[in-house]
Amino acid sequence: MEAVPVLAGPTGSGKTLLALRLGEEWPVEVISADATMVYRGLDIGTDKPSPEERQRVPHHLVDVLEPSEAMSVARFLEMAEAAIGDVLARGRLPLVVGGTGYYIRALSEGLYDLPPPEPAVQAALWQELGERGFAPLWAELYRASPLDAARVGKNPRRLVRALEVLRRTGTPPARFPKRPPRFPYKKLVLWPERAWLWPRLEERARSQFARGLVEEVRGLLARYPEIPTALQAIGYKEVVGYLRGEYSLEEALLRDIQAVKAYAKRQYTWFRHEPGDVTYLPRGGEAAYAGFRGWLRLHFGL
Repeated sequence: MEAVPVLAGPTGSGKTLLALRLGEEWPVEVISADATMVYRGLDIGTDKPSPEERQRVPHHLVDVLEPSEAMSVARFLEMAEAAIGDVLARGRLPLVVGGTGYYIRALSEGLYDLPPPEPAVQAALWQELGERGFAPLWAELYRASPLDAARVGKNPRRLVRALEVLRRTGTPPARFPKRPPRFPYKKLVLWPERAWLWPRLEERARSQFARGLVEEVRGLLARYPEIPTALQAIGYKEVVGYLRGEYSLEEALLRDIQAVKAYAKRQYTWFRHEPGDVTYLPRGGEAAYAGFRGWLRLHFGL
């Protein structure tokens, strides 16, 4: 079976733009591996491709859920593999694009066959997380499975899910059997210098605020006052705090910039250890597209 190309990398490195440019030249359809673009209404803060751009270059797994709905890696895997199969069956090329490393890892390496989530256990864990903090719960998971603790990182949702499985079954997730991936993959990871990326992340955050991010979040809060998980995404969480009167608009912007840089650092760390057939492209801007096209020509004949 021919491999499926993956375009990954830290936030702001230009993945969406490269995919759109390629899709205007070749019969490509994008399979989004972005944990936030799946939600309708989260547009400005995700730099989501516009409806016009998605008409020119079809995108899958974008605008498929309401912000009140839960998205899990298992659900992503099911939807992404179905989309990839559909695109291949129509004789077109699926291109997986995104920076959610956990999603990309599940696609290419398989997913542990875990029991379905138990909402009551998770609710109790969320309460415990709020009362005790992240560190002691992470330490509990680390004692049982350093591998799971490393995979969780600083992500509270993954921590809650891993501990839920551990406490219910006595077995950490990494000791469950793994379901093999449905397709093989070749990955290109954009790897620009931080000196190139950091100013662009700042500029993007300021542009999002100028283009109406606050109004977007205000509208979402009116529809979803319970603050669903989607509104904990970077940019949205910081604006929610501003709208609640916790700090100024300028402070919200500064917090957003700090958060997005911290996220990019975590992505660099994650993708540095990406398994499988991986090529790193240490370029940004126009040079990145030339490298991307060269990689596609070498591996996929495009």
